Amino acid sequence: MAAQDWARVDTELNQGGLAVLPQVLRADECTELAALYADAAHFRSRVVMQRHGFGMGEYQYFGYPLPPLLGALRGALYEALVPIANAWHQRMGLAARFPPRHEAFLRRCHAAGQIRPTPLLVRYQAGDYNCLHQDLYGEHVFPLQAVCLLARPAEDFTGGELVLTEQRPRMQSRVEVVPLRQGDMALIAVHQRPHTGTRGDYRVTMRHGVSRVRSGQRHTLGIIFHDAA
Repeated sequence: MAAQDWARVDTELNQGGLAVLPQVLRADECTELAALYADAAHFRSRVVMQRHGFGMGEYQYFGYPLPPLLGALRGALYEALVPIANAWHQRMGLAARFPPRHEAFLRRCHAAGQIRPTPLLVRYQAGDYNCLHQDLYGEHVFPLQAVCLLARPAEDFTGGELVLTEQRPRMQSRVEVVPLRQGDMALIAVHQRPHTGTRGDYRVTMRHGVSRVRSGQRHTLGIIFHDAA
């Protein structure tokens, strides 16, 4: 985390609700995390997307305790992003502020009944996709989340691009396709982000999804900082 250009991240998140951290995880770390998918002992639940109209494919939510690498990454990312999150809430006129340490924020979530961990592994195979959505799990929502690609584009899979949409009031949606390499991490808005207009700041609504995987298998790590009710 210390090697990342957080000034650039701040600028890009404020401009478009997206910033990419290059090579956060090494290839061996990506392989290690993707391999966990086959071991149900690491997870609290499994979701088959087509059963719920979410798309095609499946994902599993990790249970506590999180794998050490994932737990350390979640905490470090939160601490780096919390100044941006607090600035966003101030600009959007939202009262909630976030403590500097992730443990303190999780205590707030748990006190409100949001006790289920939300980091997840997603597995896509040929023909799978993820519909546009927002990862909202309760009253307490951290406004940023992370998506890390664990597979190798053009080698392990083709297609399957991360897709973002932005909806501004009374305007058509803006779409962005995010190219990632193995180990790259996209930082994105969970629900809404502030945008500066001619009359000051206002809220724009963000959604994300994954386009259809053309071939192979794609694993993705999702890191959401609030827990679920």
